[in-house]
Amino acid sequence: MAPVIETLEYLLEQDQAAIFDFAFIDADKENYYSYYEVALKLVRPGGLIAIDNVLWSGRLIQPEIQDSATIAIREFNSKLAQDDRIDLSLIALADGLTLARKRN
Repeated sequence: MAPVIETLEYLLEQDQAAIFDFAFIDADKENYYSYYEVALKLVRPGGLIAIDNVLWSGRLIQPEIQDSATIAIREFNSKLAQDDRIDLSLIALADGLTLARKRN
């Protein structure tokens, strides 16, 4: 076992790019975007990336909350909303689940 980003990058080094149908991200929030970028390389066109906790118990809309995890999720959500490599859907279920479908 190794840190998540190292494991994901190892998969890329082993010619595992664009072969996975599905990736699920639920780890340290400060690194969500890094995990997402590697997962996007690992999933095939049409593949799905699910990201948990994207509503962060409503803390995202409370401007007084400025901890690193909350800021990271705010920035992550903004970047995904502008990413033309994916089709994006946010499901307001529990703590929020984003579904990002990699375009062809």
